[in-house]
Amino acid sequence: MLHVCPLSKLEDTLVSAGPSHVLSLVSPGTEVNLPVDPKPAHHLVLEFNDIAEERAGLLAPKPEHVERLLDFARPVARTGSLLVHCWAGVSRSTAAAYIIMCAALPEVGERKLAQHLRSVSPVASPNPLLVSLADTLLQRNGRMVQSIKDIGRGADTFEGNRFSLDPTALVELT
Repeated sequence: MLHVCPLSKLEDTLVSAGPSHVLSLVSPGTEVNLPVDPKPAHHLVLEFNDIAEERAGLLAPKPEHVERLLDFARPVARTGSLLVHCWAGVSRSTAAAYIIMCAALPEVGERKLAQHLRSVSPVASPNPLLVSLADTLLQRNGRMVQSIKDIGRGADTFEGNRFSLDPTALVELT
């Protein structure tokens, strides 16, 4: 099961979902402490700013961020329990969830996964640079990027909703 939430709902989601793995996508210098015991066995923190293109003074997502994200998520993406969060739960974490599902479920297709993401999170606005980097790494020839463009920007919000994606159920989307 893949769970997604903003930082403000991290503790509640850790308690309710009990994931074995946590992926934190935060701006450089943001300290992330998992506020529960026992703590999940595996925790990866990736630091980069939530930007869609290179900007002076900010750290844009890089291919190595996406490679580390995929390496961390692959062992648990289909059958484990993974929690992904960012500051607001709108852009970086929803992009990561989409990327993880595209990698784990290539038989489903990028468009259907993007549409499902929109249905469970009306505010999701996946970071386009992260999606583009993953599209290249996963050799999707622009299909991931186009699918995210097709669902459009999510509804305006300060903070995203907490949601879960069940890979077993998503296979039925084929």
